[in-house]
Amino acid sequence: MDSFNNTNHSPVTFILTGIHGLEAQHIWISIPFCAVYATALLGNCAILFIIKTEPSLHAPMYYFLSMLAINDINLSLTTLPTMLSVFLYNASEIYFDTCLTQMFFLHTFSLMESSVLLAMAFDRFIAICNPLRYASILTNPVIAKIGVVIVVRVTALEIPLVSLLKRLPFCKTNLLSHSFCFYPDVMKFACADTRLNSVYGLFTILSTAGIDSVCIIFSYLMIMKTVLGMASREGRLKALNTCVSHICVVLIFYIPMIGLAVLHRFGNGVPLVIFFLMGNVYLLFPSVLNPIIYSIKTKQIQKAILKMFSAKQDNI
Repeated sequence: MDSFNNTNHSPVTFILTGIHGLEAQHIWISIPFCAVYATALLGNCAILFIIKTEPSLHAPMYYFLSMLAINDINLSLTTLPTMLSVFLYNASEIYFDTCLTQMFFLHTFSLMESSVLLAMAFDRFIAICNPLRYASILTNPVIAKIGVVIVVRVTALEIPLVSLLKRLPFCKTNLLSHSFCFYPDVMKFACADTRLNSVYGLFTILSTAGIDSVCIIFSYLMIMKTVLGMASREGRLKALNTCVSHICVVLIFYIPMIGLAVLHRFGNGVPLVIFFLMGNVYLLFPSVLNPIIYSIKTKQIQKAILKMFSAKQDNI
């Protein structure tokens, strides 16, 4: 009877994975990872501070950039506790309900990032294709409504996803592939039919990141059509230059996401270290690189940073 019960109820814990075979060096390996997390948090906090304190950046484009920075901070904080517990304290066990909670926030913030990138693409589309109506279309109330829709849309889709997983029994080994709880990774240990979970998970991805990516591509097709119709070469270059940062951020987000999804779908027999590396690239690269890209490619932010430092030097 005990054996039967153990095979039909969720395990008390899952086992998170660091770098397999290098467990003795985890405390040293944690140093660069902590540095990366610190860079992500400080970089995005700096972007928020600069936008808040510089009146010239109080515009729709930078409000959306603030949303992106807030989302990246939340995404980093979602996985930071388990990463630290695995690498610093060798505490790799995570309770099932805690795992589900982390998974909910991880996937929610990840898909919100996709939606914010779509909002930023819409901003560039209006700015280039309909500049005379830019200020009247993207008013502060409209931007706030877009933010609310992003949160409600993704949250409403993610709650059933986690609920469907919670109802499953787990009877297989519970060693995860990452130092965080990832939906496909956890689901594969269920000892029941997971077709409904797979179908709904696919529906969630297609109705968020899938639709978002198609709309982003369509926006840029319309932008290219408008840009190519400009008579001035200087005007074309100026218009395209305002999109470079966003295009880089979109690629940095979607390429690792697709790579990790393909790895979990077809990666049977792939060493665990590959899962670990891909998972961290998917989570950390956007959060680290987004503020760097916008700081390098956006002249208004560069001016705000120089202004801030020059003011400090004057005070000294």
